[in-house]
Amino acid sequence: MSIETRPPTGKEGAARSALRFVLLIGLLSFFADFTYEGSRSIIGPYLASLQASAAIVGIVAGLGELLGYGLRLVSGPLADRTGRYWPITIVGYVMQMASVPALALTGSWPAAAALIILERIGKAIRNPPRDVMLSHAGTALGGYGWVFGMHEALDQAGALVGPLIVASVIALRGDYRIAFAVLLAPALINLALVLTARLLYPRPAEMEADLPDVHAAGLPRIYWVYLAGATLVAAGFADYPLVAYHFARAHVIRGEWIAIFYSVAMAVSGSGSLLFGRLFDRFGFVVLTALTLISALFAPLVFLGGFWVALLGAAIWGLGMGVHESIIPAAVAPMVSPERRASAFGVFTACYGIAWFIGSSAIGILYDHTLAGTIIFCMFAEFAAVPIFVWVSRRPNVAPAAKA
Repeated sequence: MSIETRPPTGKEGAARSALRFVLLIGLLSFFADFTYEGSRSIIGPYLASLQASAAIVGIVAGLGELLGYGLRLVSGPLADRTGRYWPITIVGYVMQMASVPALALTGSWPAAAALIILERIGKAIRNPPRDVMLSHAGTALGGYGWVFGMHEALDQAGALVGPLIVASVIALRGDYRIAFAVLLAPALINLALVLTARLLYPRPAEMEADLPDVHAAGLPRIYWVYLAGATLVAAGFADYPLVAYHFARAHVIRGEWIAIFYSVAMAVSGSGSLLFGRLFDRFGFVVLTALTLISALFAPLVFLGGFWVALLGAAIWGLGMGVHESIIPAAVAPMVSPERRASAFGVFTACYGIAWFIGSSAIGILYDHTLAGTIIFCMFAEFAAVPIFVWVSRRPNVAPAAKA
C-alpha cells in the first residue's frame, strides 16, 4: 500500500513563496534594526555628552523623523511612476547602513546630528517601495496584518539585540564611539541580504494574483480620516532619544541600562506584532483604538517613575511603537490599488512624520520648562486620536483582511 503525496497546488506554492519572501525581508530588516536601533538607543545621551541641550535633542530627533517620513512623498510616487522598487530600496539601505558606523568618527553634536538625520533619510527612501513589495504577499498569506506583523516581529527582534550589544559595549568600554563602530558588522550583513533578496525575488508583484477590489482613481475618504488620527498619535509620541535624555539627566538609571530599557521596549514591540497583526486582520480598527489608549500611558510612567515604573513605561512605549509601525501599513494596503500603494504609503507616512517633528520639537521645548506640561501634551494628543479611530472602526468594509 503506497501513500501518495499530493503536490502543492498553485495556491499553496504561492503561499510558500510569499512566506519565504516575507521571512527574507524580515531577516534583512533584523540586521537593519540591529544597526540603526542599536545606535538610536544611545543617541540621546551621546548628544548630551557633546553638550547638546534637551531642545537640541528633541529638534534633531524630530527633524530626522520629519525628513525620514516627509521625503516619502518623493520616494513613494517615484517608485510608482518608475516601477523600480528594488533599486530605490537598495539606495535607501546603503545610505542608512553607511551613516550609523560613521557616528564613530564624529566629535561634535552638529556632525553627529547630520549623520542621525542622514540615517532617517535613507529609511525614507527605502520604506515605501519595500512596503509595497511586502504587501504583495498579503493575498497569498491570508492578511496584510499577518504579513506586516511577521515582518515587524523580525524587525523588532533586531531592535532588541542591537541595543543589548551596544549596552554591553558601553558597560565594558564606556565609549559611545566604539559602540557605533561595532555596528558596522550588522550593517554589512544587511546589505548582503538586500542584494540576495533582489536576486531571488526580482518581481514581488507576481505574488499578488488576486488583486483587491479597489479603484485607482483616488485615495478614499477613510484613508484621509485615518491619517488625521495617526498624525495626532505621532505628535504625542515622544521619541526615545528624549526619553533616554530624561533617564540620564534625572539619574533614573545608569547609562548602560538606558540601552537595555530600549531593548525591552523593542522586545514588547516585536512580540506583540504577530498577535496584533492577526487581531487587526480579524477585528480592524477597534484593535488600534484600544492599543492607542494603552500606549498613551507611557508619558507619565517614563517621565515620573523610578526604575521599575520607568521600565514599565518603556515597555508601553515599545508597545505603541510596534503597533503603529506594523498596523499603519497593514491598514493602508487594502485601501488603494497596488499601483497606487507606494504613493499612499508615502503620503501617509510623510504627514505622520511632519506631525512627529512638530510634536517632538514641542515635547523637547516643553521638557526644558515643565515636566508636567510635557506629560499633558503627550497624553492629550494621543487621546484626541481615539474618537477618530472609533469613527473609522464603525465604517463598513475597512477591516484590512486579505482573503487568501
